[in-house]
Amino acid sequence: MAARIETASSQSLSLPLATRLTTAVVSLFLGAFLIYGVGLAQSDALHDSAHDTRHSYGFPCH
Repeated sequence: MAARIETASSQSLSLPLATRLTTAVVSLFLGAFLIYGVGLAQSDALHDSAHDTRHSYGFPCH
């Protein structure tokens, strides 16, 4: 019987569900803020930067 050798690449990372959900929710809010919060800002420079970025990624904003 051959001995099984586990390497770092064969081991999978298993994060708790609460950690994965927290990461997903924080990422969702950060993304929403970057697209909508900055995009709807009253500062002309902030708005123009976000507007140009949205157009460069193909995100419709009109």
